[in-house]
Amino acid sequence: MSAELLAKQQQYFRTGETTSVKFRLKQLKKLKETIESYEEQIMETLYEELRKSPLEAYSMEIGFVYKEIRFMMKHLRKWTKPKRVKTPLTHLGAKSFLYPEPYGVSLIIAPWNYPFQLAIAPLVGPSLQEIVQL
Repeated sequence: MSAELLAKQQQYFRTGETTSVKFRLKQLKKLKETIESYEEQIMETLYEELRKSPLEAYSMEIGFVYKEIRFMMKHLRKWTKPKRVKTPLTHLGAKSFLYPEPYGVSLIIAPWNYPFQLAIAPLVGPSLQEIVQL
């Protein structure tokens, strides 16, 4: 990945646009739709490169990613809600909260044995700020 591309991703992250739940759900939906539109080609490529049958390609690669996306979409709102935590005595009278927020841009390096699943599934957690190079 070029330094210029990484700098653009970091700059985009700093705008704060990627932190909203609405944005992240939209990106997850877009990822699911993209996978659906290329599903046949993904299975063909997995067969040509690794001799994975359509059943194995779907169940161990594509279906796994679909399940991750559904799970994330179901729980994302709950996981991103502020959580009340104990307030130190030094701040008596105040209320303390934890606000779960993304850290920034991440790099995903996938091995050869499950190339689609291990490249795309980790992308679901950070909710699509990344660039994928296969």
